[in-house]
Amino acid sequence: MSLLHALLVEWLRQQTKLPHLSEANPQVYVETPLHLETLTVWCALWAGGIIGPHFFKYDEGHDVAVNGDRYRAMITIFFIPELNNHDVQELLFQQNGATCHTARATIDLMKDTFSDRLISRFGPVNWPPRSCDLTPLDYFLWGYVKVLVYADKPQTLDHLKDNIRRVIADIGPQMLEKAIENWTSRLDYIRASRGSHMPEIIFKM
Repeated sequence: MSLLHALLVEWLRQQTKLPHLSEANPQVYVETPLHLETLTVWCALWAGGIIGPHFFKYDEGHDVAVNGDRYRAMITIFFIPELNNHDVQELLFQQNGATCHTARATIDLMKDTFSDRLISRFGPVNWPPRSCDLTPLDYFLWGYVKVLVYADKPQTLDHLKDNIRRVIADIGPQMLEKAIENWTSRLDYIRASRGSHMPEIIFKM
């Protein structure tokens, strides 16, 4: 230790009246992950039920954010087979304007599946941007699920997934019917107001 360093330590000790300032480097290492873990979950909702949840993963099983390729793989491998288990031949499929939803390859896949019954940006039935107040998953499902899944403060992703599965499985037909009734009321308001902004609507269960 240099003389200047020693004098500085002594001066600090006297000024702050500290009993001792250690000259040793404690060598404490605190490891933190460079990136926080992510969890991307997808569901489809209609008056008759919920398909999902589906969690996006790497081949190795790690959780991962969604992109166009992963979204199309989910639609092909998970959603369409699940949809075929239900009597929904005339179902209209609505999706928001996320980039992975509206990529050309995705829209082509959706058109092959739903024909002119696709409600989407760049789809046969165009969906206006920034219209989350007209999307049941946004104005109902995700908010409702979030409140319940975090009630016991899950500390791991596995715990969080278990909570999501449980909460979604507990949503009954009556609640889903009311969610869709609320959706039609919102559409009626938009038509009557010629597309003006919607005032705050309280979702009543």
